Amino acid sequence: MPYIHKLYEVDYKNWTIKRKNKTCPRCGSFMAFHKKPVPRWHCGKCNYVEYVKQLF
Repeated sequence: MPYIHKLYEVDYKNWTIKRKNKTCPRCGSFMAFHKKPVPRWHCGKCNYVEYVKQLF
């Protein structure tokens, strides 16, 4: 996975790692952001979905 470095943020001063993506409120795993057809956050493990409001 060449994009794995985009999923985490590393603080080299305190040597801590922080996730950039949201975590699922149901199961606690990573959620993926999808832009098409409707912007939303989706959990692939338990199929939880949060829709994002679009500001026009």
